[in-house]
Amino acid sequence: MTDIDEIERDSSLARVEAFSDGVLAIIITIMVLELKSPVTEGLEAFWPLWPTFVAYVLSYAYVAIYWVNHHRLLGHARIVTGGLLWSNMLLLFALSLIPFSTAYLGERHFSREATLLYLATMLIPAFAYILLQARVAATGAKTVASRRYHKASHRKGLTAAAVYALGIPLTFLSPWLGIACAALVAVFWILPWSGLDRLFLDRHPPAESR
Repeated sequence: MTDIDEIERDSSLARVEAFSDGVLAIIITIMVLELKSPVTEGLEAFWPLWPTFVAYVLSYAYVAIYWVNHHRLLGHARIVTGGLLWSNMLLLFALSLIPFSTAYLGERHFSREATLLYLATMLIPAFAYILLQARVAATGAKTVASRRYHKASHRKGLTAAAVYALGIPLTFLSPWLGIACAALVAVFWILPWSGLDRLFLDRHPPAESR
């Protein structure tokens, strides 16, 4: 029986990647359209806009991180299945909520309610990404490198979701504690593969078997 690693990469994966790239580009476009110029003249007119700009920078970082890691994840995929397509659509749906919560966060100047909504819209794509990764791991490459990648990323994703969840009760103490948790996750994922990932790998990885 042919091992899945020896199967030619499904050409339909290019369509999945192209569609996903287009949706993420639209999401960023919607977010940048929320950056309104001040109606009055002078540099001091920009100061009231700082919450909107900070919310935009944070959300832009998130979308960029998801794009980078989504690209890396699909590099381990080999075939397109219904489960992969629908889990990918779920992830894109979850990410499409970010422009709304970003605008609300900026307009409400990081209020408690706006921060709670923002953290909720961060949790949804986090779980959706875990689901997509599970589908790729089940039907994709089976090399030692792929297995190590999925194991480290899965553990890292669960840890990130836990940090988001921790931010919800902390927001009741101070919205900035919740935002700090969100920012911590952004730093957490800023690189698709970094020295931090070694914390989520087994100390002694198993030898590759054929």
